[in-house]
Amino acid sequence: MGQQQLLLIVLGVIIVGIAVVVGINVFTASSSQANRDAVTADLTNLASLAHTYYRKPTALAGGGNTFTGWTVPAPIDTTGNGRYTATVGAQSVTIVGIGNETGNDGTGKVQVTMIVGPDKITSTTVNN
Repeated sequence: MGQQQLLLIVLGVIIVGIAVVVGINVFTASSSQANRDAVTADLTNLASLAHTYYRKPTALAGGGNTFTGWTVPAPIDTTGNGRYTATVGAQSVTIVGIGNETGNDGTGKVQVTMIVGPDKITSTTVNN
């Protein structure tokens, strides 16, 4: 082989290597975003369950316009997307979801917090 052919092979290997590294970075960013979206969707579902409990009369096993007594249902406190915990007050519930993927800081897991009130829901993403 001539020098030119060896140079082309080396150049080809370098280009393929760079393409592989870029592909891995794109996949990692995409999986982190997908996990963040999935955790947010799970939290929205849990917020809906908390609202249902709040609005349901106590005679029908609800809260009767209070969140006191509501808990994250056992079958969905841990899913394929992450783990969920709730801090319950009389007029608000704070639900925290910790995902399975590493967030943008490269060390901590994706975390989303949702605060459910009687007439509104707010969401905050940590380590997005």
